[in-house]
Order: sequence, then structure tokens, then C-alpha cells
Amino acid sequence: MLLIGATSLANGQTNSDSLMIRKFFDAELTQGTCYENLRHLCKDVGHRLSGSPRAAKAVEWAYATFQTMGLDRVEKQPVMVPHWVRGEADKAFYKGKMGKVTPPILALGSSVGTGKKGITANVVEVLSLDEVRNMPEGALKGKICFYNRPMNAKELDTFDAYGGCVDQRGSGAKEAAKKGALAVVVRSMTLQHDDYPHTGNMGYEEGVTKIPAAAISTNGADALHKHLQQDPNLVFTLNMQCQSLPDVQSHNVIGEIKGSMFPDEIITVGGHLDSWDVGEGAHDDGAGVVQAMEVLKLFKMVGYQPKRTIRAVAFMNEENGMKGGLEYAAQGKAKGEKHIAALESDRGGFAPRGIEMQANATNTSFAMRYLPLFVPYMMHNIQPGYGGVDISPLRAQGAGLFGYLPDSQRYFDYHHAETDVFEAVNQRELEMGAAAMAAWIYLLSEYGMPSNEAYTPK
Repeated sequence: MLLIGATSLANGQTNSDSLMIRKFFDAELTQGTCYENLRHLCKDVGHRLSGSPRAAKAVEWAYATFQTMGLDRVEKQPVMVPHWVRGEADKAFYKGKMGKVTPPILALGSSVGTGKKGITANVVEVLSLDEVRNMPEGALKGKICFYNRPMNAKELDTFDAYGGCVDQRGSGAKEAAKKGALAVVVRSMTLQHDDYPHTGNMGYEEGVTKIPAAAISTNGADALHKHLQQDPNLVFTLNMQCQSLPDVQSHNVIGEIKGSMFPDEIITVGGHLDSWDVGEGAHDDGAGVVQAMEVLKLFKMVGYQPKRTIRAVAFMNEENGMKGGLEYAAQGKAKGEKHIAALESDRGGFAPRGIEMQANATNTSFAMRYLPLFVPYMMHNIQPGYGGVDISPLRAQGAGLFGYLPDSQRYFDYHHAETDVFEAVNQRELEMGAAAMAAWIYLLSEYGMPSNEAYTPK
């Protein structure tokens, strides 16, 4: 444990590390800029789906913001991204013994539309993909499949609860289509009981008919379940005009401070600049973008010159393609760059709780020694886990991958919903996270990674 006044820590870090980390927190909590940057991103740009004019505006915002920091390099890295558009407002209603009911719905990202006339059919409720897979051929022919498995409230980590049911959003349409379904409606991925549908990406399978897919709010799902029990023959109408247009060019935006001792060793910190087309993308992932940018700003504010090159990256297209992360890694490989570590923030702007790592055993053991430095800041978890979507392609190049862990309990209240707005982010929690990320990048810069062997999952 860290002892106040000690000259060194039990695991090798010096007291100067503790003092530097405190400088980051003091500077951020009194002079930080990430909260105002988030305000500008959310209010001046707004939601920013890949390929949209607002996504292009977000790129220019990030580039201009980096330019104000006095960095060694700022770059817009071209990347081709999908261009899916929602079109007219999504609509649904159903009729039966209860009369007409209008549930809140949103088309899932990458879904095909229903056509102007919409789709009208009876509904079959299911709780899992396996339930659909085990149905006889044609069991859903001419029907709408309603996936109604909720997130498990017993899971203490809400990301585990999310992981336990998100497969019905990602793969529900293709599995239902194999059984003849005309469309799918999927319960929103949130533990909240409210009237806000949560969108998110879904996928199709080559050779399987593409059918429309929509999210329904949790209250709407509960009501539909109740009404189906009362009237199994109720008739549901779904109308969505979404479509996929040709890919367009967008950009990752990169800011860099060159390392003083090991400039060829690169440490990346990032979040994704794109968001869904509802809300303002504040927690997902405006918070991560401004926190990553703030790492470089904090280094400048406290006068720290990193030993290794530090890059902050605002990745484009995490939500429906991860093309930005793939392009960043591909460009690095083509240039022969040496990425030793990467940290991603994509779990919201909540209070810091720790760091997850996706690294080989040597690097994991090495990084675990940093824990005593973070305990005073209420970060008690430094553990093996997952780094992040956008940095994941760097794993093959031997980089240690780290994921910033904020408190998870409220994240899925806002995730992919119109409630994900600037006002939902607490300034102090956002700033604490930015300082924690700066502290972690500082330690990686000072001590590097002892092993370059690529991580292989067990």
C-alpha cells in the first residue's frame, strides 16, 4: 500500500509517481476542460452517426480542439465508413381486444426498412435465440418475432447483464428470418423500466433474407407481453423507412505528443467520436473522446513530458462497423509502428472504479503493481478483462490493451437512447475519470510494457 511520505512503493514505483498522479487530479478538478469540451460536442454538434453531416462536423470539431493544445502533431486519418440513415420517424401500433396501442420503438442500426406500406402480422414472443433455432422450419412464417429476454438484474456488473441478452439484438433478425419471420421486435437493452427505446447495431447473414429489426422500450415490451397473453392473435404493424447508402469517407482524428526517450514506442488513448442518431452521444462516447483528449491537455498543464509517444485518437465508426479502429491499426502496421499499449474509454463518464486489461501474463502482472497508486482515488479494481472495441485490432501487434472502468450501474439507463444527453453527465465524475486516465497513461509512459509478445486469449 502507498504510505504517505514514503520514498517508494512496495512494488517499485516511486513516491514521485504518487505526487505526479495527484497533480493530474488537482489540475483537472480545478482547471479541467473536458466538461466544457463535452458541452460543445453535444450541443454544437449533437448526435453524430457515421457518414452523416454531423459526424463530419464532429471531425472538424475534434481537429480544431486538438489544434489549440500545442501538440507535436494533429492529423485527420481518412477512413471509409458505413452510411445508414433512419429516414422518417419509426412507427408501430397493434390492435386486439385491448384496442389500439402505440409502443415506443426505434429501428436497430443497419436494419432494412419495411417499405412504405409497413409490415402487419401476428406476433410470436420468444426468450432466446435457441428457442427460435429449435423451432420447426417455417414456424415463424408470416409472423413478427418478439424477443423479450430482459437484462438480468441479479448481475452486479451491468455489462455482464448486457452481455447476457444482447445476442438477440445482434443476431435475432437472421435467426428469425431462417424460420420465415417478416420482422423482429427486440426488448431494449436496459434495466430501467421506461418508455425510451434503445437502438444499437444488428447484423445479417449472407444468403438469409434481410428482415426489418426494431427495438421496443422496456415498458412497451412489458405491455406487449401482457397483451399477447390476453390476445395471442393481436395484429402488430411496423413501419420503418431506414436504409443503407453507399459508404462515405470520414476520419479518425489524432493528436500526438512525441516521446522524449522512446519516441518509437506508441501508447494510444481513445474513445469513439461517432454516436447513434438519437440523444447527443454524451456517455456513449462523447465522454470517452473528451477524456482521451484531456490526457494530452493535462500533460501540458502539469508540464509532464512523456518518455514514450502518446496519441489521443477520436475513432470514427465504433457503433456500426469499427472501421476507424481497423484503419488505425492497419495504418500503424503498414508504417511499421510499434504500439506497446492502448487505453480506451467507452463505458460512460461515470466515477472511476478501475482498469481492465487484455494483455499477456507478463504485462498483466506488471500492471497489477500500479493498484496502490489508485486506491486513494477510490479505484480498487485493476484486473484482467477487456480493453475496448476500437483498440482491439492492436492486440495482434503485441500491444497491451486496457479499458477504463467507471461505475457501471447507470450506463445502460442512457446507452443508445435519446436520454444520452450532456445533462446526464456529472462534471466531477467525468473529470475524475479524465485524471485517472492521465495517471494510467503516465505510468505506461514511464515504465512501458516489459513484454512485446502478442496476447492470446485462453
